[in-house]
Amino acid sequence: MPAIKSIEELKKIRDQARDMINLRMDNETKTRVVVGMGTCGIAAGARQVMLAILDELKKRNITDVVVTETGCIGLCQYEPLVDVIKPDQPKVTYVNMNPEKAREIVVKHIINNQVVDEYVVPNV
Repeated sequence: MPAIKSIEELKKIRDQARDMINLRMDNETKTRVVVGMGTCGIAAGARQVMLAILDELKKRNITDVVVTETGCIGLCQYEPLVDVIKPDQPKVTYVNMNPEKAREIVVKHIINNQVVDEYVVPNV
């Protein structure tokens, strides 16, 4: 992570952290998004993916989604990984995510309930 160069950058980081805490409040009726933040995930860009998801949710004023993180699940070759878990629906695992794909997942899957099959984990 680059060095913080201004008080404005520090305030932005603080606000993002507050947003993440607010989005993490558990509620079983909410959609959950779980980002793989193990060492391999972080090295592959998971932090930027998570920030893109949080930003897109905030930009669209979506407040009924809980965003959390998890450690390594052993699928390092597919990192960054993102699980979308909607109430009463099977979990969907997206692979090789980047910020642009993450934003697309927010719009298509989380908001419009359309799984983006081309990003889903292949049968392994």
